[in-house]
Amino acid sequence: MGETTAQFGRISVERREGVLLIGLDRPEKRNGLTPEMFVALNEAYTLLEDDDDLLVGILHAHGEHFTGGIDLPRFAAAMAKGGDLPHAPDKVDAFALRGRPRSKPVIAAVKGICFTAGIELMLAADIVVAGSDCRFAQIEPKRGIMATGGATFRFVERAGWGNAMRWLLTGSEFGAEEARRIGFVQEIVPAAEVLDRALAIAGEITDKAPLAVRATRGSALTYATEGQAAAIAAFGAVQQRLATSADAREGVQSFIEKRPPRFTGR
Repeated sequence: MGETTAQFGRISVERREGVLLIGLDRPEKRNGLTPEMFVALNEAYTLLEDDDDLLVGILHAHGEHFTGGIDLPRFAAAMAKGGDLPHAPDKVDAFALRGRPRSKPVIAAVKGICFTAGIELMLAADIVVAGSDCRFAQIEPKRGIMATGGATFRFVERAGWGNAMRWLLTGSEFGAEEARRIGFVQEIVPAAEVLDRALAIAGEITDKAPLAVRATRGSALTYATEGQAAAIAAFGAVQQRLATSADAREGVQSFIEKRPPRFTGR
């Protein structure tokens, strides 16, 4: 890694059979997130959304740690002026707070230290695989600031008020088992296996009908953001659209012929 990359960090992008691996790559700084990395991260999420050949994203990290959080000195001046994390209206936001919405699933594969913005990126994903060595902490109050990447409401959504306040207000560390108990993490594996396990789960998704996967995620998101009535109201139109797709016809035909389906996303 060259000096420029070490200073600004980078986001690696790798395609693997319908899966886009998105890697935080600044390991000598515990993958401390820089403004340049946030811009590149949103570019990668936008690529995932726009490329029809990509079905699932995996957010992972190079080195021993997921991320120690933002490189605070790089953001302090902007924060003092009321600025926020870098984003553009025409890009998909990795924090799922603004910009274009994301319709494709993302799996977060976390290990080692996962602090502040790392937790927020993880909670903005759909499924989380954590290394047994994970250390989590939302330490913004220790630095005199507040989390603005989604933690203040996603902690409450996932863990309930008491658990959210326990970890948000104290900034104390908690481990992988506690993260699973409060609903942040779905699976715990040895740190060396987190990416392989995430890839295995991604494979369980990519062999399903892409339109149906996106519609299912979209319905769940509608419920989470707009409520049960809104999700129910959309059932008819969404199911009609899916039922007239080539993939739905293939699903029926493969059932009749007793063979695995060959979905095309159409």
